[in-house]
Amino acid sequence: MFKVLLVEDEEMIRRGLRYTFDWLEAGCIVVGEAENGEDGLRQFKALEPQIVIVDVNMPLMDGITMIERSQAEPGAKPCSYIILSGYDEFRIAKQAIRLGVTEYLLKPLEQDQLRGALERAKQQVRMKKQYEVMLSSAGAGSGERLAPLVAIPDKTSRYVAKILAYIQEHYADRISIQDLVERLNVSATYLNRVFKSETTYTFNDFLNRYRIQQAMDKLKSGEEKIYTIAVDVGFSDYKYFITIFKKYANCTPGQYQEQFGQQGE
Repeated sequence: MFKVLLVEDEEMIRRGLRYTFDWLEAGCIVVGEAENGEDGLRQFKALEPQIVIVDVNMPLMDGITMIERSQAEPGAKPCSYIILSGYDEFRIAKQAIRLGVTEYLLKPLEQDQLRGALERAKQQVRMKKQYEVMLSSAGAGSGERLAPLVAIPDKTSRYVAKILAYIQEHYADRISIQDLVERLNVSATYLNRVFKSETTYTFNDFLNRYRIQQAMDKLKSGEEKIYTIAVDVGFSDYKYFITIFKKYANCTPGQYQEQFGQQGE
């Protein structure tokens, strides 16, 4: 699972990226969000993402400057960058190429565009890791052959991978971290610590975020009532669903459906 950092000053676009795209399906997990380049650089240092999606025009520090400074960080680990821009500007594109940016995407984004860009970003990260292995082997005088690019593992532990897969498959059911304790034969304390360390989320926080993401997809289709959608994505308590939805989407399900769906509540 590849860690992704979203850096975008427009809240609606940032939330849209976070909740209307199936990150797990793309083999990724969003570990942090930032609304300007300075905060983005701080989170880059703290979270060590493998992919950064960054807007060009932001307050305090623009996207190009943030990329330059993050690349100059001592000991920075392999990372790939996807740039977002509201307009096509050749000057910015040239800077992006100079910095080795994987993709230069124009807003508004199509999901297929983002999915393709992520695949190319992941491949670039693998290549950078391979290059590091090559340099390390050369420095050590090793004569061993390098492993294929696809064989290079990412940092997600097998426990976290199993937790993410379990959430993806069973999010509509009544589940908890205890279900994984029995399946994986390790303590809840250990699983919670490992999951928080690698994803920045608690189990319940990530589960709720994923459920809200699924709810948004259903709300946009406009084919079901909101209380039915709440149950479909795992919320038996309708009022609690409303509370959690407002927490992450910054609006009610009814407001979201009215704006993006085909029918209201």
